[in-house]
Amino acid sequence: MCGIVAAYGNIDPDRCERMLARIAHRGPDDTGVHKVDGAWLGHQRLSIIDVSGGHQPLSDLDETVWIVGNGEIYNHERLTSRLPDGVLMSKSDTEAALHAVMRGGPAAVATLNGMFAIAMVTADGGGLVARDPMGVKPLYWVDDGDVTVFASELRAFDEVDRPRVQAFPPGSLWTPGAGVVRFADAVPVEVRPARRARYETWDNVVLDEVRDAVVAAVRRRMMSDVGVGVFLSGGLDSALVAAIAAREAHERGEVLPTFAVGTPGSADLVAAARVARHVGSDHHEIEVTADAIAEALDEAVTVIEHFDPALVRSAVPNLLLAREASRKVKVVLTGEGADELFAGYSYVHTDEFADPDALHAELVRSLEQLHGLNLQRCDRTTMFYGLEAREPFLDAALVRTALALPPEWKQCTTASGARPEKALLREAFTGWLPEDLLWRGKEQFGDGSGAGTVLAALAAQRVAGTDAGRAPEAPAHCWPLRSDEEVMYFAIWNREFAGIRADATLEPFATA
Repeated sequence: MCGIVAAYGNIDPDRCERMLARIAHRGPDDTGVHKVDGAWLGHQRLSIIDVSGGHQPLSDLDETVWIVGNGEIYNHERLTSRLPDGVLMSKSDTEAALHAVMRGGPAAVATLNGMFAIAMVTADGGGLVARDPMGVKPLYWVDDGDVTVFASELRAFDEVDRPRVQAFPPGSLWTPGAGVVRFADAVPVEVRPARRARYETWDNVVLDEVRDAVVAAVRRRMMSDVGVGVFLSGGLDSALVAAIAAREAHERGEVLPTFAVGTPGSADLVAAARVARHVGSDHHEIEVTADAIAEALDEAVTVIEHFDPALVRSAVPNLLLAREASRKVKVVLTGEGADELFAGYSYVHTDEFADPDALHAELVRSLEQLHGLNLQRCDRTTMFYGLEAREPFLDAALVRTALALPPEWKQCTTASGARPEKALLREAFTGWLPEDLLWRGKEQFGDGSGAGTVLAALAAQRVAGTDAGRAPEAPAHCWPLRSDEEVMYFAIWNREFAGIRADATLEPFATA
């Protein structure tokens, strides 16, 4: 939920107001600001928890500390249950973060379980800024000596500030006195593959462990005072999330809304419709034409603030999907993260990662880069329409469970023959989906929706008639451009974000 702006030092309120206005789409329900000597907080609110009483910035009872937050603190009820009566001013999950830090100091940020970017100020101009360990929620900053400024999106910053904008590191906190300090890693350092005597396969105890962790993660992310739906591509990951969420909704006496997008007859639409019928959801299909995909391209690159082809291919249909879903719900669950946990991508099943330790290291690396890739695309396409995306597979407890599994169990090639990717995850959910859908092969979202084919053809057409088509060149602050598509997308990105350094704000995909 929401968008935030924070400034510390020699602040310019007009500059801060301009920045906040540029991210108004992230929180269309409410706007709040608070200024003290030497600090400024701004908040654009998407109301999800404590809709009527959660206006931000929030303060303590004595108005000595104020906070703004973007995201959700899933353990907020446990944190606030320890507080004396009369301390809480609201039921907002963000207020739990306020009191945690007030009582435990900056280190208490490590007790927050959720996706978040928070900023606090004190009456004397001090404060704290922190971002969740996985980097699910975005945060950027500029430190120019006499003032330090933070914001939720690249577009927030004034043109003069763009060359100095950097991505604020996940799992880190900043204070005016100590600067940036790491408080947690995306992947817990204690997680090592449990060798379990190098068994060839798993048993029912392991399957129960994995299934219970996934189910608990989905249930945690259905915490909301407003409607929750699921982005349903028809692939394994989103189908499992939908199946679990549909059961949870049914227990509440509700029907789960699901949303799918694709060109007419595309594989994603067909599979998603079957999953929806099976789980009994209120299903919504968005059919898009090649013309609609082409028309949405420039906007998609601008919205996700990235130009990697894999991200853009999925961003175009995601953007169209988010626009329709936002008319029905304010929160959607997605399948992001499952491929990184359970080795779902085809490239990790090549000879390069045949060694189990090499595979595990690659999965850890890919998780650590998600904040600047898939999560960036997921956040921007949804928040552009005031819609919050939540990713159950990136739940901290589930990450620990999945990464503690022997990497041999995630390989497709075994001593007894080949098996499909994510076989363990599929088997753990036997009976939850029709067998052919449970074991359906993986397609990239942009390809399964039909968008990939349309965009590849459009790129070839556009680039063929330009100088860039003859010799793709990357600027000094960028990685080499690898295809006609990337040339086309970079041209759009560079036009909209001129001055921003890609090497300081974005993550490149490891594979072309």
